[in-house]
Amino acid sequence: MQDFEEIIRQKGLPGVGQTVRSKKYRTLWRVLEKRELWQDIEDDPQTREPRIIPAIYVCYWRVREGVAPGVGKMMGYTYTLYDNTFEANWEIVS
Repeated sequence: MQDFEEIIRQKGLPGVGQTVRSKKYRTLWRVLEKRELWQDIEDDPQTREPRIIPAIYVCYWRVREGVAPGVGKMMGYTYTLYDNTFEANWEIVS
């Protein structure tokens, strides 16, 4: 459980209901779902055993005026302690 909380804390991930802005396109997205999961990574090079690491899945809905939440474009990403994709692509607005 601490591993998942550490990902959220270190990566500064938004909570459900918060709005984020795409750094590339400047579009607004609302977080509709956030959940814990396990992500496969490369097999152990020495033992060839499969490995998994904790991750957080975040589902975004594109905010559009006059469109109900959950209707329209949605996308989701998985974040781990070993990537910087949230910081590189998003900024929390509210």
